[in-house]
Amino acid sequence: MGDLLQPWHLMVLFIVACFFLLPVVFYILALSRALNKCSPASRTIDPAMLWLLLVPFVNLVWNFFVVLGMAKSLSNEFRLRNLPVSDPTPGQSIGIAMCICAACTIIPILGTVAWLACLVLWIVYWVKIAEFSRILDQPPIINPMQGASIG
Repeated sequence: MGDLLQPWHLMVLFIVACFFLLPVVFYILALSRALNKCSPASRTIDPAMLWLLLVPFVNLVWNFFVVLGMAKSLSNEFRLRNLPVSDPTPGQSIGIAMCICAACTIIPILGTVAWLACLVLWIVYWVKIAEFSRILDQPPIINPMQGASIG
């Protein structure tokens, strides 16, 4: 039993943990960056709460709240800045599909297929959020009629 925890076993375990954990940390940072570009009034979720995605099993439920909060926050910010965006709920459809697939990973047999689908949707969602984040880097569009005074 003592042979089980050899130093190289711990090193392999650490490398494997980093391999799976590092992308999730970068994903959370990308979501946080996008959310921090939104004004506090537009946000429906606190950027610090995104880190709950690191908690195993809690993340299966919390992910739904994150996707809905991100979509609403981004939508609020785009409307506030008069930035045109094709999706009225930015990233929500792909995000919810990702969440459903993630929740299905705990189902025996179906779990493997659901995990693969979730992985693909996770990457697509991440890319979408990064695109929306880049849109928020643009200056707001000023409506000429907004600034005009009637008199």
